[in-house]
Amino acid sequence: MKRLILATILLLPTLAFASTEGPLLEQAHTDLNNKTSLQEGAKLFANYCLGCHSANYMRFERIGKDLGFTEEEVKQSLMYTTDKIGETMKIALKPADGITWFGMAPPDLSVTARSRGVNWLYTYLLTFYLDPKRPLGVNNLMFKDVAMPHVLWERQGWQKPIYETVKDAEGQEHQVLTKLELVDKTNEKERVEKYRQEVLNLVTFLEYMGEPTKLERQRLGMWVLLYLFIFLIVAYLLKREYWKDIH
Repeated sequence: MKRLILATILLLPTLAFASTEGPLLEQAHTDLNNKTSLQEGAKLFANYCLGCHSANYMRFERIGKDLGFTEEEVKQSLMYTTDKIGETMKIALKPADGITWFGMAPPDLSVTARSRGVNWLYTYLLTFYLDPKRPLGVNNLMFKDVAMPHVLWERQGWQKPIYETVKDAEGQEHQVLTKLELVDKTNEKERVEKYRQEVLNLVTFLEYMGEPTKLERQRLGMWVLLYLFIFLIVAYLLKREYWKDIH
């Protein structure tokens, strides 16, 4: 009986997850070794995100060194909220003003890639759509009734929701959102591919910002594992040598 109760408790999170419906996450194939992608993502962040979202745990100087920017390039491409390269990526927007304008204070994005995950962020930035019922005229598949405007709409274009009528188990008809389509179909394929790459660049930068030392940690981790493996061999040989007379 105890085993049955324990098994049920362990399965509860799995059952809850399985019963939750929602849009499938797009896979963001980020590459922190791609300096070009990181640089382009940093520029997008500075131009489109930094007006409302701070990154108080990152300094412009650190970004320049890690991503291969010169000091002059950092000042020209990234620094719009301060004149000192040693400053953090803070903003002038007051939380109270954010609540007034958007209904909530825009969060700091320093570690949002670690809390949300890169796939969630990638899908989120791809799935804004027109919704005249919302105050800002847009909604999002990943974040229902989102307070954030679609700041990248000029790069992506507006998307409209496509609904289908379905019947539930009781025979009642409902409108279900099945997909999103661009309103303007001009050069659709090229624009979609370009926007997806831009979003990937931005998400890659957000991933870097969440843990700037990730690549260094992974590199050192391999040496630590190698050391532990060698130490294991030495410890085993010492153990055999010390205990051989006892057996």
